[in-house]
Amino acid sequence: MERDRLWAPWRIPYIRDIGKSDGCFLCHNLAHPGEDAENLVLWRTDRSIVVLNRFPYNNGHLLIAPVRHVAALEETSDDEMLELVKLIRESQRALSLTIKPHGFNVGLNFSRCAGAGLPGHLHIHVVPRWDGDTNFMGVCSNTRVISQSLIDLLEELRRASAEHGLPAL
Repeated sequence: MERDRLWAPWRIPYIRDIGKSDGCFLCHNLAHPGEDAENLVLWRTDRSIVVLNRFPYNNGHLLIAPVRHVAALEETSDDEMLELVKLIRESQRALSLTIKPHGFNVGLNFSRCAGAGLPGHLHIHVVPRWDGDTNFMGVCSNTRVISQSLIDLLEELRRASAEHGLPAL
């Protein structure tokens, strides 16, 4: 019996880098504002950064992180915490305007054992969800289908942000 194949060549850099990276990609993005488009940065403020997840769980998967390299909530200031929560709200608003999800998962993972791919830099996941987005691909083959390129989505989100004054902090 011949098997069908789903090609996902954009994942190979992630696979090759698992466990090898010494640096923090969020800190790298913060240090290179001139590379925001290439680094998929949607927004940056004095306290926070919002980026598209390069290896998304679903289309529109965003990461929100403090500028400071801190690993835990107790290390954040009240001002940082407030801005992070406001950015969750603004991210949901921007995603709703552009890709119109039916709902969201918002979450944090602390430590590798809890699923944190970048355990040293606190970040919040905002994952758009749609009715029926758990389909045969995920159930039968443990595969996610991402239906839009990251560059196209970034352009859409930036356009909606400009039109609607986002983030409104």
